[in-house]
Amino acid sequence: MNLNDIKGADAPTLDAWTTAAALAAVTKRLELMVAVRPTFHSPALLAKQAANIDHIGGAGRLSLNVVSSWWANEAKKYGVHFEQHDDRYARTAEWLEVVDGMWKHDTFSFSGKYYRVEDGILAPKPITKPRPFIYAGGESEAAKNLIAERCDAYVMHGDPPPRIREKIGDMRARRERLNLPPMRYGIAAYTIVRNTEEEAKKELSRITDVKASAAGYDNYQQWLSGTKLDARMSIQEYSVSNRGYVRVSSGRPIRSR
Repeated sequence: MNLNDIKGADAPTLDAWTTAAALAAVTKRLELMVAVRPTFHSPALLAKQAANIDHIGGAGRLSLNVVSSWWANEAKKYGVHFEQHDDRYARTAEWLEVVDGMWKHDTFSFSGKYYRVEDGILAPKPITKPRPFIYAGGESEAAKNLIAERCDAYVMHGDPPPRIREKIGDMRARRERLNLPPMRYGIAAYTIVRNTEEEAKKELSRITDVKASAAGYDNYQQWLSGTKLDARMSIQEYSVSNRGYVRVSSGRPIRSR
C-alpha cells in the first residue's frame, strides 16, 4: 500500500518494493512475499524489478501477492485510474500474462485492452524456476476463475474450518477442469498469547476497539464496496486485518482457527 490502511491514511508507510530489495540483500532464508497491484505497476517494468530482487535474494525467496486493488481514494491521491471490480480483474489477467511472458521468453509481444508490449526484452531472467511464486486471493467468480487459471496459490480470509474446506475444494475443482497442477493454499489467522486468559482477552479488546483507532477504519466502507465477499464482514472482524479470526490463549501458543 502507498497509504496506511491499518493506522489511517496520514500515518507513515514504507514502499514495499524498495523495502523488499533491502531485505533481500541482508537476509538469507526469509521468504519475501510482496503485495503488488496491477493498477499501480506497469507489468513489464514490474517483471524487471522482480527479477532483479530475485537475483539479489537468491532463488525461491521472492514471491508476489497480486491484489486487484479496492481503495478508490488511494488511487485518486496517486493519480491512478480506478476501475470497477470485474474490470480490475480483467486488467489483472492481462497484467499476469505480460509479467509471465517477460519472465519466460527471450522476446515477448502482447496487445490487449489494458497493455501493449512490442518485442519486450528482459535480461537477466529470474533465477527462480519456472518463475517467482504468485499468490492471490478473492471471493468473487471473476477472482476465483482468474486465480485458478494464472496463479500458483490461493490465499483466504480467516474462516471456520468447514468453510475453508469448501473453498479449497472449489478451487481444486477449478484447477482440475483446467488440467493444471494442484495449488498451494494460505489462510489469514492470528493468535494472541499472554500469561493469563484475562490478559489475552484484554489484548483482543484493544485490537478490536474501533473507536480508539478510528483513523484506521476510515476506509472500511470503501473496502466493502471495492470487494465482493461471500459473507459480510463486521468492522470488528476487519479490525484484525481482513477477517483473520483470533483465538486467545493463556500461557502457551495454540493453533488459530
